[in-house]
Amino acid sequence: MEQHAFFEGKIVPFSQAKISIATHGLNYGTAAFGGLRAYWNAEEEKLLLFRPFDHYRRFLNSAKILCMEFDHTPESLTQITIELLKTDAWRQDVYIRPLAYKADPGIGVRLHDLRDEIAIFAVPFGAYGKNEDNAHVTISSWRRVDDNIIPARGKISGAYANSALIKTDAIRAGFDEALVLDQNGHLSEGTAMNVFLVRDGVLITPPVWDNILEGITRRSVIELARNELGLEVVERSIDRTEAFLCDELFLTGTAAQITVVTRVDHRPVGDGKMGAITARLRALFNDVVRGKNPKYRHWNVAVE
Repeated sequence: MEQHAFFEGKIVPFSQAKISIATHGLNYGTAAFGGLRAYWNAEEEKLLLFRPFDHYRRFLNSAKILCMEFDHTPESLTQITIELLKTDAWRQDVYIRPLAYKADPGIGVRLHDLRDEIAIFAVPFGAYGKNEDNAHVTISSWRRVDDNIIPARGKISGAYANSALIKTDAIRAGFDEALVLDQNGHLSEGTAMNVFLVRDGVLITPPVWDNILEGITRRSVIELARNELGLEVVERSIDRTEAFLCDELFLTGTAAQITVVTRVDHRPVGDGKMGAITARLRALFNDVVRGKNPKYRHWNVAVE
């Protein structure tokens, strides 16, 4: 049975969701995207969207950076997503990709006087990386895009050429992932994920002004760490050598969820295996996204 997509204002068979090769968003990267997950809860036999309103609020803000204007709200986009998932009757974990793009064909770099469209599709999705429990990362020679070059706090499609360069170089060099520095030499992100490290029992993560994406999973982990584990969480600039000296290190993102880093440029992180704080946060997070923690059930929106 063919899957469906939301395209040009309606839900259509996936094969009908097509654009021209002359589309502005394809030629110039003038598009913004999002990424959210829906998790299958086998006991309740329903899909649970994780924090869709937060995801769609960020998505619309990313589109705003590109001078896009829509009548949609986080609530209306969430409802469209529910209808799309119901249409295909998913009974497994899925990843949802909303895309806002400059839809007019033609040549000429600009953001104004162009038609804006939103498309949404879903795909089955499990693990993002091949080594989420024991990742070996390198510190990339490429630098993270700066907010005054391509706004880092938006998921701007063209900016992800930066991530692609970083990721391919890391994989071809034999690593699982890469850490990226900003223009000041501070740790910023992975290729498409936020960074956390633990030093002396304190959870540390780069601040928003070090050119990070304001991650929804990042925000969730910070809240869980403070409220459920009683950890001190500090948002501050991180020097590259702290990645060599920390006790634990992990990456977060909608796709990556909580990916454990055990080696950085051939140096072990801590004792070279998943740390106790990371393990507790991951278990807690996994329960929350599947609706198994009543305290955080408000983060889940059922597809029904």
